[in-house]
Amino acid sequence: MKLKYILPILFLALFTVACSSDDNDDYTPPTSEVDGLQLIQELSNDTHTIELYNESGMFYTGYNNVSLRIKDNSNGQYEEDATITWMPMMQMPTMQHSCPKTNPMKASGKNTVYEGTIVYQMTNTDGSGWSLILEYTIDGMDYMVSETITVMQNDDQNVSSFMGSDDSRYIVAMVEPKDPIIGINELVVGVYKMENMMSFPVVENYMLTLDPRMPGMGNHSSPNNTNLTFNAADNMYHANLSLTMTGYWVLNLKLMNTEDEVLKGEDVTDTNEQSSLYLELEF
Repeated sequence: MKLKYILPILFLALFTVACSSDDNDDYTPPTSEVDGLQLIQELSNDTHTIELYNESGMFYTGYNNVSLRIKDNSNGQYEEDATITWMPMMQMPTMQHSCPKTNPMKASGKNTVYEGTIVYQMTNTDGSGWSLILEYTIDGMDYMVSETITVMQNDDQNVSSFMGSDDSRYIVAMVEPKDPIIGINELVVGVYKMENMMSFPVVENYMLTLDPRMPGMGNHSSPNNTNLTFNAADNMYHANLSLTMTGYWVLNLKLMNTEDEVLKGEDVTDTNEQSSLYLELEF
């Protein structure tokens, strides 16, 4: 065979082997690692741009699961080995405070994406008032970025902040279900106690009694519900939530400590249609 025919064949074979080798790598292109997520906001300093993502592209009051990436401004590459902490801050006329949160950690199966949670317990009517301070370390170097963010009010009450009968402030936030169905849903709720203005640790081994009602349908309840109990695997409270039809539901709750003392909430009766501690759900 002549050389002019052999060279193209060799080049094609080498190209095929190289592509096959690349296909066997576990590396995932950064663009695909945020597929299905919407960009909320970018936070920038002189060195990096931090991209914040979630499913809606907005921060809302309640439980927010947030993904982020750190982009090197000099070359456009995304950092794969960062240690990150963040502090959401609400600025009020006479004081400032934070909220429950978990610091971002590397997302499972991702190279450039980190995941953390923030529970915004309140916001101003125009979404203003909050800022986000993010501190991170890469290759032994410390960095910081801080910018204002917008947090909008959720249509339904998916978080409640209140003073308990023990004179401690608590925050209860609904995590699941995000997409309710007619039937048995897994209800997941986070419970936090305000230790001080900046610290809101998880409350362990309490209980939330559950009584879902439909105010627009004679305030009827539903069968086969269970009370919310603590699960140490995810530091959340879990229960079965029975929804017998679509519409607006009020999830009446009572928070009880380890001594079965009621810290907040009341039973629903003929003379008391709703507990003072409740969450809302509509589908």
